[in-house]
Amino acid sequence: MSSYVHPLAHVDPDAVLGADVRVGPFAVIGAGVEIGDGSEIGAAAHVQGPTRIGRGNRIYPQAAVGVDPQDVKFRGEAVRLEMGDHNIVREFCTLSRGTAGGGGVTRIGNHNMFLAYVHIAHDCLVGDRTLFVNLATLAGHVEVHDDATVGAFATIHQFARIGRHAYVGAYTVLSKDALPFVKTVGVKPACYGINSIGLRRKGFDHGHVARLARALRLLTRSGFNTRQAVARMRDELGGDPEVEQLIAFIESSRRGVIKAVPRGKGRGLADAAGGDEDEPEEGEAADEGTDGDEVGVAKPGADGEAAAAAGIGAGRGAGAGGARGGA
Repeated sequence: MSSYVHPLAHVDPDAVLGADVRVGPFAVIGAGVEIGDGSEIGAAAHVQGPTRIGRGNRIYPQAAVGVDPQDVKFRGEAVRLEMGDHNIVREFCTLSRGTAGGGGVTRIGNHNMFLAYVHIAHDCLVGDRTLFVNLATLAGHVEVHDDATVGAFATIHQFARIGRHAYVGAYTVLSKDALPFVKTVGVKPACYGINSIGLRRKGFDHGHVARLARALRLLTRSGFNTRQAVARMRDELGGDPEVEQLIAFIESSRRGVIKAVPRGKGRGLADAAGGDEDEPEEGEAADEGTDGDEVGVAKPGADGEAAAAAGIGAGRGAGAGGARGGA
């Protein structure tokens, strides 16, 4: 099926549109833009190149995709944005291209959903099946790994990372890394337990959740420092794939990880015998204050960690599979 471009839209002659692409009125598609089959560009949306958009994406009215990076060092270098397949970009979102100093590319995977007014800054790496709620904001060079949720009005410091299946609550101010599989919430962020409901929605059984809860308890409530806690995780839970991913994330952190506990749930209270952690349910009101400090360690030489090992989706090209899951 041929593409449809509204007469009031502008498509640069150097742009490439796939089959069955629809472009709404007053939309602007710039030079160097490639849009894959079946994608839709809403009214008054702006797509600037060099940008490659995969198949089946829907970009809503007034969104700005592939715009110049908001970086004072940007001097018009040839930098780009790459987006995979089946993403939803709602109204007034801004997705910037990369910068020469940050690798030159902003990458977004497949099956992601960006609600209204979300900002993805230059050189960010976003995996697959993530959810960004209204007005969530990433500074430059941030990594958001597969299946993570970033809550409304959350602000993420440059170079920070959000791990796989992490849940970052609304209004959270994140200046260090948010642990995978964990709910991190607050202006002074703290760990509110394992993201158990989100994990069960993605097919994790009770045993997986219990082992992750034990690992988190060793890290946050045992009284051990980070290195000691990681050693205990290996002794007690070594070989569990999710625990190994948690350990790798901690050891590769350059900014440190958030490991504070909420007020009233102090460290040193871990049950050495294990057992399920007393966690608030997803969506339950949580005290966002904390007396703890955000302790983390950086392991030297970790900046060579591959994105795939970190949990960022590898499927970038057209036709990459997978369906959206729940938050």
